[in-house]
Amino acid sequence: MSVNALYTDLSGYYDLMCVDIDYQAQSNAIRRLHQIFGNAGKRHLDLACGTGPHVRYFLDAGYTSSGLDINQPMLDIAAQRCPEAHFSLQDMSSFEVDEPLDLITCFLYSIHYSDGLEKLSACIASAHRALSEGGVLCFNGVDKQRINNDLFVKHTTKQADATFSFRSGWHYSGQGARQSLRLSIEKTEAGATQVWNDEHPMVAVSFSELIALLEPTFEVHVFEHDYQTITPWDNVSGNAIFVCVKREGLA
Repeated sequence: MSVNALYTDLSGYYDLMCVDIDYQAQSNAIRRLHQIFGNAGKRHLDLACGTGPHVRYFLDAGYTSSGLDINQPMLDIAAQRCPEAHFSLQDMSSFEVDEPLDLITCFLYSIHYSDGLEKLSACIASAHRALSEGGVLCFNGVDKQRINNDLFVKHTTKQADATFSFRSGWHYSGQGARQSLRLSIEKTEAGATQVWNDEHPMVAVSFSELIALLEPTFEVHVFEHDYQTITPWDNVSGNAIFVCVKREGLA
């Protein structure tokens, strides 16, 4: 088995890696939450948008949708998928927008890509500045205190004559504000297997810490990590959906 790196740019494998994700269900669920808690506006921005699958569903639902990411090859694919949308190369911890937004989303736990609590706080502040009155920030998160380092998800898919196996899982040392997302990809073709491993550093935060960061500027609602039903968080599970409504009277 070769341990050669399969690639230097994740964009070429991103959609394969995420083939089991139900982007439509996720997008529909957040739209329902936006209808309940939002200001009825349709100006939308997706943070860490990747190749733009969520943006596509928001566009199809009548939103004026846009996206940002720090990976230009990802944005190039997103622009092909959503030619009517605007995409920008920006860091989500310090992004700027041309006009106030009604909904900001951040799917697939990407809020954790903020490098440390300071950048996470900066991301929340940037979102607050970008939203109009009554605007909503929606994202999903994982509680560092409830991470099981032994759990992982894995799936296998085919592309042309190659078979790909993707595996990912959280890892947290039990201390501090740093966790990681461990990724592994195997590509088997013509009897030969290549392996690529990576570890993405991410901010670690408990839900109580996260709520404390949000509450000064947002009204925070926390729901179970279920895109089929709207169920309040049970204060036990380690994954949740956060719906954050911009507080009135704050600049």
